Parts: sequence; C-alpha cells; structure tokens
Amino acid sequence: MTMLVVGLIIVLLICAAMIGLVLLALRVRRRGSAGPAIGAAMAAYDAAMHSTAYDSYLEMRAEEDRTVPTPSPDNS
Repeated sequence: MTMLVVGLIIVLLICAAMIGLVLLALRVRRRGSAGPAIGAAMAAYDAAMHSTAYDSYLEMRAEEDRTVPTPSPDNS
C-alpha cells in the first residue's frame, strides 16, 4: 500500500511539473520573449560544444547587421 501511495505522489508531481511548464510556455509565447532567450542559449551551447556551428552563428549575425545600399529612386 505504501508503494502505491509513493507511486501516486510521484505521478502527481510529474503532472504538476508538466502543467507548470505548459503554462510557462503559453506565457512566454504570449509575451513574445522566447526568441532571443532561446537564441542566446543555443549560441552559448554551440560555442561550448560545436565551435564550427558557433562560427556559422556569428557569420549569420554579421550578415543580418550588414546593410545593402539601395539605389535612389531618381537615379534610374
């Protein structure tokens, strides 16, 4: 009987944790703050584990920062 109660408590705790994570995900999506946080976390992971992936990430960021001059509308 004790093992049944312990098992039930463990299952309830796991369910509560999953519900909490779902609510957190909904809140983050609603606020729109997930993108930069996930990007920064993945960049830190890539820097530590995959140096070539981190180099690619830095190059992509540099490409985003570059601006392409657009011709003036009156110069055709």
